[in-house]
Amino acid sequence: MRRTSTKLADGRELVYFDSDATAATTDRNGIVDPRDLEPTATSSEIRHDAVLDEWVAIASHRQGRTHLPPADECPLCPSGNGRQTEVPASDYDVVVFENRFPSFAEDADPGFEEDDERRAGRGRCEVVCFTSNHDAAMSQLPPERVRLVLDAWIDRSEELAKLPSVAQVFCFENRGEEIGVTLGHPHGQIYGYPFVTPRSRTMIEAARRHRERTGRDVYADRVAAELSDGSRVVTSSEHWVAFVPFAARWPVEVHLYPRRGVPDLPGLDAAQRDDFPAVYLDVLRAMDCLYDSPLPYISAWHQAPAHEDRDLLSLHLEVFSIKRAPNKLKFLAGSESGMGAFINDIAPELAAAMLRDAMQR
Repeated sequence: MRRTSTKLADGRELVYFDSDATAATTDRNGIVDPRDLEPTATSSEIRHDAVLDEWVAIASHRQGRTHLPPADECPLCPSGNGRQTEVPASDYDVVVFENRFPSFAEDADPGFEEDDERRAGRGRCEVVCFTSNHDAAMSQLPPERVRLVLDAWIDRSEELAKLPSVAQVFCFENRGEEIGVTLGHPHGQIYGYPFVTPRSRTMIEAARRHRERTGRDVYADRVAAELSDGSRVVTSSEHWVAFVPFAARWPVEVHLYPRRGVPDLPGLDAAQRDDFPAVYLDVLRAMDCLYDSPLPYISAWHQAPAHEDRDLLSLHLEVFSIKRAPNKLKFLAGSESGMGAFINDIAPELAAAMLRDAMQR
């Protein structure tokens, strides 16, 4: 894999990740962004919710971001035929660049006096393009490309964690208009949060209580329990196991854990990295075969915070969908949105059986 860092016309960083085959025939040096772009101005801020003890980002400048353009106007496709996009090259394998409409930015200007309740939304937001093919999907990529995407996630997790404004790194993919995707090109995002997120704080405190009570790691215990039971395991390999969790919240929800626990993506060893693509692709392809059309989903990497409690949150990937039947979506209504109490319409054991069956098609 070859990594090449450059700058876009407005100063944002862009990084090409090329396979060995592409690197042998392609020179990224000298490729420039010829657009006349004004520097980005980010007015993001974070405000503290004292009732829930949580931070909320206010990023009103994102209202004007690009929304579902036609394929011939996609800003994530390579540049060519007289049209310049966010990617100056005429082709690419995997590319990562700073979001032009970020929720958080290192140079966020507060425009107010900061205090314990209100701060500038400093951090970093990046876009990860999985392929130059606009009509592809992660589930359609070959294993070696998924491995390259994993390399990009690892690289960016390491780099963003070094930033003084970043407390936690979150790599994720939103897929499908039902999820709220605004660009159809196969891509994901990476957020460098200026705080530890509420979900992670909940996980950390649960892990702490479990350790105090039992002396053991809650994630290792959960994986062992799922493997022992077996009814919710979707697929597994030498280094990874994928299962529908015992208390699944979503109609379709699969968690992928490395058998040897690590705190974050950079902690994966070479064998775990090589083994991941086949398991992940099996899960995504099974999800796409469940109903009569590709499943909308969110794929979310949970990593330990950059600087604290790194022994209390183990790396895992959660992939889940709001689609509960071919023509029905699960909306987060009163109980889920109002009280945070989920009610699942599909038993986890049934969901796992459906996915295992779909994997055979």
